[in-house]
Amino acid sequence: MSDRMTSRREEKDRRRAERLAAEAAAAEQAKRRRMYSIVVGGVLALAAVAAIVAVAATGGGDGGSNPGDLPSAKESYSGAATPPQQVETDAFRAAREAGCVLRNPVIEGRTHVPPDQDVEYKTNPPTSGNHDPTPANDGVYSRAPTASSIKHFVHTLEHGRIEIQYDPKLSKRRIDQLGGLFNDDPYHMVLMPNRRMPYEVGVTAWGHLLGCKKVNDKIFDAIRAFRDRYRDQGPEQAA
Repeated sequence: MSDRMTSRREEKDRRRAERLAAEAAAAEQAKRRRMYSIVVGGVLALAAVAAIVAVAATGGGDGGSNPGDLPSAKESYSGAATPPQQVETDAFRAAREAGCVLRNPVIEGRTHVPPDQDVEYKTNPPTSGNHDPTPANDGVYSRAPTASSIKHFVHTLEHGRIEIQYDPKLSKRRIDQLGGLFNDDPYHMVLMPNRRMPYEVGVTAWGHLLGCKKVNDKIFDAIRAFRDRYRDQGPEQAA
């Protein structure tokens, strides 16, 4: 009888020791996880602060920051309307059917100039030329480019972007349809008004211009085909 009681007590003690060991191991593991989270969080926080300081110190460099003379760009067009569905995919046929011109103006240069230096471009909208060291961001702009800020948009073209510009006097329906086309595929795209160009809609890539003096349903095919042909074809690739 005594041996059986001793055996039960030993078994009970053994199980208790195993339970305590398992609890201690679990507590140690949880402690290590907490310490790891604290260290990683601290490293990420320091990295974020360093990145902010670096951007502030360099003014954004060549990576597409928003210069002081440009409004902020939105990622999408608010209030977009559905544009006509695509029928023609060839850029030249689409332009011809829409009554637009598709030109390939001579490259005017690609040198960085000081922000206060004026540059005169031979086409409106510009398709190439010397420009500001900082490119404009991708996205939707609510204001037309100025004589100063246009240099940022020319730099953006050099990075392979497609810029859609429209006469702000167009009907809201047509502008909203252009916004819908932008929203359908905003990758490396810019949409903005331009009240001084000789077109109701002008679309540019580096060295290429689609000019439409009148807006109709077929220009949306011309814009899509132009975009698909010339996007990311600039001489300088950048994120």
